[in-house]
Amino acid sequence: MLDALYRLVRPLLFRLDAETAHELVFRGLPLVPFLAGNRRPDPILRRTVAGLEWGGPVGLAAGLDKEGIGVRAWEALGFGAIEVGTVTALAQPGNPKPRLFRLVPERGLINRMGFNNAGAVALAATLSRLRAAGGWPKVPVGANLGKSKVTPNEDAVGDYLNSVGALRGKADYFVVNVSSPNTPGLRALQDREPLAKLLGAVVPAAERTPVFLKLAPDLEDDALREAVEVALEAGCAGIIATNTTVTRPGETGRLDQFGGLSGAPLRTLSREKLRVVLDAVAGRAPVIGVGGIFTADDALEYLRMGCAAVQVYTGFIFEGPGLVARLHRELAARAHAAGGFDALLRG
Repeated sequence: MLDALYRLVRPLLFRLDAETAHELVFRGLPLVPFLAGNRRPDPILRRTVAGLEWGGPVGLAAGLDKEGIGVRAWEALGFGAIEVGTVTALAQPGNPKPRLFRLVPERGLINRMGFNNAGAVALAATLSRLRAAGGWPKVPVGANLGKSKVTPNEDAVGDYLNSVGALRGKADYFVVNVSSPNTPGLRALQDREPLAKLLGAVVPAAERTPVFLKLAPDLEDDALREAVEVALEAGCAGIIATNTTVTRPGETGRLDQFGGLSGAPLRTLSREKLRVVLDAVAGRAPVIGVGGIFTADDALEYLRMGCAAVQVYTGFIFEGPGLVARLHRELAARAHAAGGFDALLRG
């Protein structure tokens, strides 16, 4: 029923401004658990990622649900893990509208949202209410943390620590986001010295909560390798690659719109940078692959490259609520035919 409803309303939604359509869809999220039916991934797909038990290898990337209000809906749709945010220590409105643009023929998005969110304390309250009500999902829920726009880079450590302090014990894992292109100066925190200082403070402050680092696809290969080493030396549990790109690969159009590009046009670049990251990590920690995943073949390619799991966002916007269940269903069928998920990954 839910998928049929989406096919009906999708043409109407795509006539609206992208952010307006997003807000309308979010109003209907409370109905999703009742309409979705059972979309829990086949147990053959369960994955352990940094000690966390994913229900399946396809998770929700940060950016779609900044306030954590759709956690139960995302579980009902079959996501193997859920990442909310990006959240900042201070509430902030984000960049001026319009700030989200569809590239429909290319199946891509350009966004310059600017970490619009109600702040880490508000997200902590939302997640606490969910736990208290017995609605916490059976899959991990992570919180993606960014820097408040008004906070200068020299004070970034304290800003991130405020978010960790508010959310510690509320989320199952943290992601340090220093790779969004839409907060001025943020990507400079990927450089060795500021990154080592930041992660050297955040990882111990997180205590038993695993901390991942999310990296940009626009870093040069040597810089990516250096960032990976800094992260692992600091005790990060894993790496997420990649965030959006400020480049415009292929025939993406809207070259006059600044912001981060995601979706199908990002896939080639993301895959290239993932190879660099996986080579640098060399099996010492899990890597979660993000960028242009629309099909089971897309997901399987990243997993066979060595990713422990993958995340989707833009593909979900274009393909609708049935995407994740379809990916998991197709991967499960292949895993059963191969004699197990590990056998499938070996090809």
